[in-house]
Amino acid sequence: MWESGEAGIAADLRPDVPHPARMYDYYLGGKDNFPADRAAAEKALAANPEFRSTARANRGFLTRAVRCVADLGVDQFLDIGTGIPTVGNTHEIAQTARPGARVVYVDNDPIVLSHARALMAGSGPGRTTVIQADLREPDALLDAVREVGLLDFSRPVGLVLAAVLHFLRDEDKPHQVLATLLDTLPSGSHLVLSHGTADFIPAEIRDRVTGVYDKATAPLVGRSREEVRAFFDGLDLLAPGITTVPLWRPDTAPGSGADRVSMYGAVARKP
Repeated sequence: MWESGEAGIAADLRPDVPHPARMYDYYLGGKDNFPADRAAAEKALAANPEFRSTARANRGFLTRAVRCVADLGVDQFLDIGTGIPTVGNTHEIAQTARPGARVVYVDNDPIVLSHARALMAGSGPGRTTVIQADLREPDALLDAVREVGLLDFSRPVGLVLAAVLHFLRDEDKPHQVLATLLDTLPSGSHLVLSHGTADFIPAEIRDRVTGVYDKATAPLVGRSREEVRAFFDGLDLLAPGITTVPLWRPDTAPGSGADRVSMYGAVARKP
């Protein structure tokens, strides 16, 4: 069942300024983007043509990771930085494994809210809603989630941060943001996290790509494997630990170069 999340809905879509969520939609072959998003995405692709395959690999990781958490018994999910709804959304994956699963999506782009009802409507037994909030303000974000009343924070929650923390600079205190979110969740909750990296990208390409995102509504901060590992401090990593996203429990044999895809991913349990 689709529910309307009314918290903090804004009307200004800012179509003239590239937005990472809409650029990501373009990488995935979606149509919910503006000319400014497409132009910026093409510049990023010109600098690093692997952006499109990396986005698709990350989508595959999301599918496998959410399915894994749902199979472990978690039936409610908080997906932050969801982006434009497309095929294989968190609620579709979770509700396939657990038909009554509840999912709250959070994004700071009003176009997500304007399109979500049409693209994600359904009549299944689970419940799904989308609210507008900013990850950089985790306390306000959690207040908005509580106001919706869809999630029960006394029971385990699957926290999904897929390809979003790399849009926070160090001064945005991403580790503190994540700690605030995790502190709210009970034991048995799981973190699904993927994060862009420049570990496999030459410096000149990295600089060209970050230059594109510096002109968008959010930067792109590629972090090393050790920096990504720090996000999991205090959590129990599920096997196989932190890998590039195609190598995290693949359904089929990964292709050549899967160990150098510029995105790390992992799933961990809160003890």
